[in-house]
Amino acid sequence: MTHTFSRSSYFAILVGLSLTLSTCGVNPVTKKHELQLVSESQEIAIGTQNYSPARQSQGGDYVLDPELTAYVQSVGDKLAAVSDRKLPYEYKVINDSVPNAWAMPGGKIAFNRGLLYELHSEAELAAVMGHEMVHAAARHGAKGMERGILLQGAMIAVGIGAQNSDYANLIVGGAQTGIQLISSKYGRDAESESDLYGMQYMKKAGYDPTAAVTLQETFVRLSEGKKSNFIEGLFASHPPSPERVAANKATLAQVGAGGDWGKEVYAQKTAKLRATQGAYKAYDEAKKALNEKNIDKAKTLVDQAIKIEPREAHFQELLGDIAMTQKKNQEALACYDKAIKMQPDYFKPHIQSGIALFNMGKKAEAEPYLKRANELLPTAPGHALLGQLAEERGDINGALQHYQVAASSNSDIGKDAIARAVKIDLPRNPGKYIQAGAQADGAGNLYAVVQNGTPVAVNRVVVRVVKYDARTGRAVGQSGLLTINDVAPGKRNQVAVGTRVSSAKEVGLYKVVVESAQLAQ
Repeated sequence: MTHTFSRSSYFAILVGLSLTLSTCGVNPVTKKHELQLVSESQEIAIGTQNYSPARQSQGGDYVLDPELTAYVQSVGDKLAAVSDRKLPYEYKVINDSVPNAWAMPGGKIAFNRGLLYELHSEAELAAVMGHEMVHAAARHGAKGMERGILLQGAMIAVGIGAQNSDYANLIVGGAQTGIQLISSKYGRDAESESDLYGMQYMKKAGYDPTAAVTLQETFVRLSEGKKSNFIEGLFASHPPSPERVAANKATLAQVGAGGDWGKEVYAQKTAKLRATQGAYKAYDEAKKALNEKNIDKAKTLVDQAIKIEPREAHFQELLGDIAMTQKKNQEALACYDKAIKMQPDYFKPHIQSGIALFNMGKKAEAEPYLKRANELLPTAPGHALLGQLAEERGDINGALQHYQVAASSNSDIGKDAIARAVKIDLPRNPGKYIQAGAQADGAGNLYAVVQNGTPVAVNRVVVRVVKYDARTGRAVGQSGLLTINDVAPGKRNQVAVGTRVSSAKEVGLYKVVVESAQLAQ
């Protein structure tokens, strides 16, 4: 039984296209003819809509060194100037220690802070940037979406894959789309194209494409060791291989070695970042210790991180999480307040503040924090708690809307949101949740059967059985009201109608209508 509030780990987005309107176009990079169901304007709109939520889900932007972000943007601009496709490219640095980079349709590109530690020259940065730029320019993300359209009609089924966020399974609504866009693996052809044309962009922009070869060789060595945190980052979606190294060497022979490496300028531009690397290492270890319930170790490590870099909002946020674990809500709120002042546009201290205030019974104070958090990144806790607040105010429709969004989370919070939605909506719309039909036993006795498609027990399901004429299809009779008691979650129950039938075909002439139902006490 499906209903409005069914829980799912998938979120379907409508791209507004019909297969009957499919067009053939020329790929702007490869110059090959291909089916194009997603237009350039739609690519740009999808990237624009999902760029910020995707960054939020992975730690938010790294804001402590604006000069570093400007430097990354300058490298991207050099490559964009020689690229095959003019898009509104954007480049951001994400505050995450996992070495990774990704591109969205429409030219939205991001580098994790952790990847910048691992590179040693501007040419290597350009190698990764060029590769990601080709993914956008050559429509690799768009083509992945188009394959989804071909498989799913006009819908693209996407899942949740923000593996680097402790809110990974709690991201809901449209934000789930962005997570899928950056966590999907590209095919071998897409990776080969990005390597090939990315090296060409490097050469045209004045960089030595040799860096793409040596960097790929390094990646292969790291992947063979299987100890690097590249495994959960860049390698998950961009797996290195000896074949890619060989292909890059062949490309190098074609385009020619020589060009700028920029080792000195890269070292200079990343100096501030590297100086605080120890702080983030301590912070990452503190998060791990907190997950392992080692509170004292977590507190010691985060204090070390703050001594090295006192301006980092994430460190204050983690202190708040530690206090929350100890049920020190007031202390947690003070830490989250510091984090918000340091970085106002990151979702997590807002949602955590809202949860802390809600737990303290200060629900009116919690509401603006929950709303702001959902504006930045919609999550199941945010919508579930706002649903409870709406329900307490008597705003049933508003509560149902919030519960519906929260229910899309594959989590205990999502399950609870479904149950809450059912409790307030089932008495009003029982037919939405309870499936009903007619069935006969071996002796021809007719029964009205109902199935409870909800996670809550239902009692006193009142039904009416209507008989239709086989020739005209019109109703020709109906039973009195019949009551079916004790229908457990996901289970069936039945009641005898008091009528006998002679065949399965005759059973089909009877329809069972659910008139009302009550929740079991």
